[in-house]
Amino acid sequence: MSSHPASWRMPSRTKIEQMAAAVDRSGPPARALAPGDDLPPEYWQALLDDPRADAVNPGSPASGGALRLDEIPQHLLRVGCRRCGRTVEIQKADAARLYGPDAVWKDVGQRLLDNTCSVRTGRHEEDGCWPSFE
Repeated sequence: MSSHPASWRMPSRTKIEQMAAAVDRSGPPARALAPGDDLPPEYWQALLDDPRADAVNPGSPASGGALRLDEIPQHLLRVGCRRCGRTVEIQKADAARLYGPDAVWKDVGQRLLDNTCSVRTGRHEEDGCWPSFE
């Protein structure tokens, strides 16, 4: 019994030669970029054309994670873990009462995740959650 599906067939010699000739016509492959090489202008233009490039307001003083608790307008704060998928929510008033109104949301969110983290390997480099502030 063959390990290949019944519909699979080896290409004929003529077909193999046609495929080889097509590869030869396409020219040599482009040289890969070395780590120190400049990226091509097409790369940078693609980044600028991406609609997500304008997602962050350049006039804002800091991103949501870098704000102090008293600077955040939302009443419900949410931080998720990109590693295990958990989400932790806390009311801004409770967070300010526990950590102080001057506490940075990034630090508070990391502590909330770390206090309930279920991904423990015993190695400091691998333990803990990867926060995503919403």
